Amino acid sequence: MTRLSVNINKIATLRNSRGGNNPDLVKVALDCERFGAQGITVHPRPDERHIRYRDVYDLKEVVTTEFNIEGNPSEEKFVKLVLEVKPAQVTLVPDALGALTSDAGWDTVLHRERLSRWIDPFKSAGIRVSVFVNPDPRMVEGAKASGADRIELYTEPYAAHYHTDRAGAVAPFVEAAEKARDAGLGLNAGHDLDLHNLAFLKSSIPWLDEVSIGHALICDALYYGLENVIPMYLRQLDGQ
Repeated sequence: MTRLSVNINKIATLRNSRGGNNPDLVKVALDCERFGAQGITVHPRPDERHIRYRDVYDLKEVVTTEFNIEGNPSEEKFVKLVLEVKPAQVTLVPDALGALTSDAGWDTVLHRERLSRWIDPFKSAGIRVSVFVNPDPRMVEGAKASGADRIELYTEPYAAHYHTDRAGAVAPFVEAAEKARDAGLGLNAGHDLDLHNLAFLKSSIPWLDEVSIGHALICDALYYGLENVIPMYLRQLDGQ
């Protein structure tokens, strides 16, 4: 089974646009779980323009499915947050300061030693560590060498080319996924996955452990409603 983790950053963006607490981030997270989501993902950034650090502590108190925190471990505040909250999983992403969104995976060969230094304390605290990578077997090998438990494949290139050449678009991801499986790494995927391209990715890589989806799912919820759209995504993962 491939788990669906809902990234609720966009809910926090909407809340922050007016101040106050509408929509209520904690309630939305609980509703996502109630509607079938098997995980909740947040990606706090240093400027707190969407998820605030306080939100992460509040969510930890109520989330009963898998809690996944994404971020750049070069930020000491982020490392402190993760070690205090102790989520089920931390996903290490090489975001630059002020980045609009994640736009590349780690060069795990170049940064292997740094990644190892960051990963060790998280694993010692009992937190599963996933490293965000491009679909390159060398980057998968580097993630394994750094001590990661899983990788998360950065799927924007797949989504960008899906409608013109889906077989060609998915091929490097299958190759990287096979390398991860051979290396004993768990496998996640995320970025620009939606109701159009998700099922083909899953059918091409049926051993996917988890997908993290936020922007597209929240956009679809504007039309279908959150209660309807989460089962729609789950059906894509189930091949229905």
